[in-house]
Amino acid sequence: MLRISVIGTGYLGATHAAGMAELGFDVLGVDNNPAKAAALSEGTVPFHEPGLPELLSGHVETGRLRFGTSLREAANFADIHFLCVGTPPSATGAADLSQLYMVLDGLVPHLTRNCLIVGKSTVPVGTAEALTARIAELAPAGISVDLAWNPEFLREGHAVHDTLHPNRLVFGVTSPDAEWALRQVYSTPIAAGSPVVVTNLPTAELIKVSANAFLATKISFINAMAELCEITGADVTLLADALGYDDRIGRKFLGAGLGYGGGCLPKDVRALIARAGELGAGEFVDFLRDVDAINLRRRERVVAETLALLRGPGARPVGRVGVLGAAFKPLSDDVRDSPALDVAVRLRAAGAEVTVFDPAATGPARAIAPQLVYAATAAAALHEADVVLHLTEWREFRELDPVFLRSVARGGVIIDARNTLDPAPWLAAGWDFRALGRLVESPSGTSKVTPLRAPAQPGPEPAGRDRDRSARALADSTAFTRLRARVRRTA
Repeated sequence: MLRISVIGTGYLGATHAAGMAELGFDVLGVDNNPAKAAALSEGTVPFHEPGLPELLSGHVETGRLRFGTSLREAANFADIHFLCVGTPPSATGAADLSQLYMVLDGLVPHLTRNCLIVGKSTVPVGTAEALTARIAELAPAGISVDLAWNPEFLREGHAVHDTLHPNRLVFGVTSPDAEWALRQVYSTPIAAGSPVVVTNLPTAELIKVSANAFLATKISFINAMAELCEITGADVTLLADALGYDDRIGRKFLGAGLGYGGGCLPKDVRALIARAGELGAGEFVDFLRDVDAINLRRRERVVAETLALLRGPGARPVGRVGVLGAAFKPLSDDVRDSPALDVAVRLRAAGAEVTVFDPAATGPARAIAPQLVYAATAAAALHEADVVLHLTEWREFRELDPVFLRSVARGGVIIDARNTLDPAPWLAAGWDFRALGRLVESPSGTSKVTPLRAPAQPGPEPAGRDRDRSARALADSTAFTRLRARVRRTA
């Protein structure tokens, strides 16, 4: 049976190590942080990921999975070494590859048998070629070392499932032996139907960043449409539903709102822009700069509207903001480049009182934004709040009692920046419910809609009586509301 080392035991590495043990391999996880290695050795996962603590602790108890800090030990132990270290952004947006090189420098000179090194970290295209040259310099005489690239496609909150049941496996290889070894590692999911794409190293590297850039583009596209919906009185949620029925488009990642964040999409979009520039092909991905700009603009939109609601007689805001959510997405405590936390920090910097509640991310959020006040419950966060912001789409927030919270809050304004709350119970409880690019109808049937604006270059006007009737119909907001209600009832 092949033995496996997983080097770097952060979010990706710890999950991958537990997954490899679940697939039946003896696994050694290695990290340069002794405290992290010690915690994992006790079966403790230092971050929030559903299902992972049980999986990891179970295999630690059986001895199939263990953790340490020695790359020399890993070199003597494993036949296959998975590289799962971070590639954080540098000041220019390009990926910092120093951790990968440090691992190779500490691992390869101590290898005692032929082996396969497999990169899982997200890297710029061309990295594997440079690492191959470095391995050739460091490998002991008589030791054959192959390098492969096997990018990860984990979704935070679903990482255990995605490791054990991947929706695709990408093997970037340079030899049949490397492909054979990876097929042995993943024999169980392959037998269960996971498709395999075998390709060269540059393609494997580019697949991951391309996937994330495409997902980011979908999110920014629907958010750009949300901005247009706000101007025209259209409803972005119904627009996205209609687009999603087209199987060439799909409904996933068409949720308009506050935009994307986390440790992957923002970093990978900017790294791809930087790498394309290094290759002299920057103009090919210029559109990604707009994708990034649209995403950041969504945060500014929420901050601006909140400050407008809080504006006092002077220049600074007067009032309190209750924030629901700090993590960049639900089922995670990850606050890296979190839109929710960014909005909260900006409001605090502008002078607002800000109190935050998150079901899982309070600790990580407090570590990087200690200037905010953190509450133990949603009700405590909303106590005497003038404005409430729904910034992370946790299921718990959809289950809150708007009637009770209306008695707790002071101002009664809520901005659903994720477009996932049902407006009806909030409106019925007396809330002033606002959303991004979404029509919100009050219990009386009237709608809070930005008035329709005339197009910049109108087409030919209807003639005579038809033209007058068209003008009256557009001017009659009540008729417009009744028409929209009939359309919805028959949908």
